[in-house]
Amino acid sequence: MCSLEVNGKERTYHVQLPSGYSSSKPYPVIFQFHPWGGSAEGSLTMYQLNSKIPDAIYVSPQGLPAGGSSPGWANSNGEDIAFTKAMLADVQSKYCVDNARIFSTGFSYGGMMSFAIGCEMGGVLRAIAPMAGALYSAMNCKGTGPAVAMWGSHGTSDSVVPLADGRAALAKILQQNHCGTETTPVDPSPCVAYQGCDEGFPVIWCEWDGDHGIPSFGSSAVAAFFKQF
Repeated sequence: MCSLEVNGKERTYHVQLPSGYSSSKPYPVIFQFHPWGGSAEGSLTMYQLNSKIPDAIYVSPQGLPAGGSSPGWANSNGEDIAFTKAMLADVQSKYCVDNARIFSTGFSYGGMMSFAIGCEMGGVLRAIAPMAGALYSAMNCKGTGPAVAMWGSHGTSDSVVPLADGRAALAKILQQNHCGTETTPVDPSPCVAYQGCDEGFPVIWCEWDGDHGIPSFGSSAVAAFFKQF
């Protein structure tokens, strides 16, 4: 467990290094943000990426109480964005990081935080993979920052985060990446790829038949998406 003071508050997170870590080899960094009521410990295994992308540095942060006493990513006054930047700077100072491959994933509030840093840290983040996310952590997202690649998913019958809110967040990334409105089907079904996006910054969107959750294909698809960069 690591700790930093950010905006006068102690913030904590876990760092997992790949087995056989070498200080002379640059590694991608993958942020794993937990859902509302979750924990940094839980996100160590929740997304099941470690076995699929073993040669990466994983950073799993702990959220602050949001909406009562349950931890989440309300990002009040930008404090969670500041925390993310501080974590990344700390990891970059201690380990050998491939700065061209900084990624983030998360479910629910974790997806919202991934949308937030995709919106506000484009040009730093190479790609994000929000699942059942929205703009609740980035209500002022303009969609005008540097491009960031995205793989996103949302259940069509999500009873916690309305699909319309997920689509609103998607629209900001599409705007950011200068994508068109035309889509083509891609694997796994029912995912689609938006056409006309800035070169090297694809946007994949998967509206799947389900409630508020991580789709069965989520882990494999996110891993495949990140590994292309």
